[in-house]
Amino acid sequence: MTRRFLTIPCEGATLHATLDEALGSTGLLIVTGGNELRAGAWNGQAQMAARIAQAGFPVLRFDRRGVGDSDGPNGAFRSSGPDIAAAMAAFRAACPALTRIVAHGNCDGASALVLAGGGGADALVLSNPWTFDGEEAPADVMPAAAVRSRYLAKLKNPREVWRLLSGGVNLGKLLKGLRAAAAPAPAPVGLAAELATGIAAFPGPVRILLAANDRTAQAFLAGWDKTDPRLAHCPGASHSFVEAHARDWLFEQLTGALGA
Repeated sequence: MTRRFLTIPCEGATLHATLDEALGSTGLLIVTGGNELRAGAWNGQAQMAARIAQAGFPVLRFDRRGVGDSDGPNGAFRSSGPDIAAAMAAFRAACPALTRIVAHGNCDGASALVLAGGGGADALVLSNPWTFDGEEAPADVMPAAAVRSRYLAKLKNPREVWRLLSGGVNLGKLLKGLRAAAAPAPAPVGLAAELATGIAAFPGPVRILLAANDRTAQAFLAGWDKTDPRLAHCPGASHSFVEAHARDWLFEQLTGALGA
């Protein structure tokens, strides 16, 4: 495997990208979330890119404008459509043997891909899509599924049960939590509705990967059809899939999409 660095023009700015080369005709474009660098949390995306390239699939990841090594204004995920398109074009130019590109985004990187109509990708792998209107999740919002999971865990803990029986639990707070757990899923609005429309309109295959312990994933699932066959859940995984078993699971999902 050879790793090389690219510069990509984008609306008067310069994006910096990293290409892990391989001989395959299907490649992976990684779109980072938030203001995360293309290396990913704990260098996770760089490590995943190397692993996927070793499996025979070239991988391109890039810093969008105003993030990391790339210059220009940082307009956040809603303005990153041109960045994705520029990276996609550069990927095809750098690897002329490519006939198919799968794009993977995590968090608002996933949302950016959907809002960009896939950015020219042939298939999408969306992990923990961001559905909050704004760049930060509201501190007082917890999906009903997360509340149910929290209370179920408490009921399995003998110490918590003893606290309840001995009066050590605030009953008012408990009742409020139980009402939240029983609340029906609201109809998608705002960004969640935009994502539902965008995913439905995308012509290629889509996989939606959810980390079980991630609040962003829980919020997405709260407004989504739980029976959607495109959903895949990773038990015990956090937002960036940093756990060893989660990294292996993510690798299998990505290579499965690349080989499909």
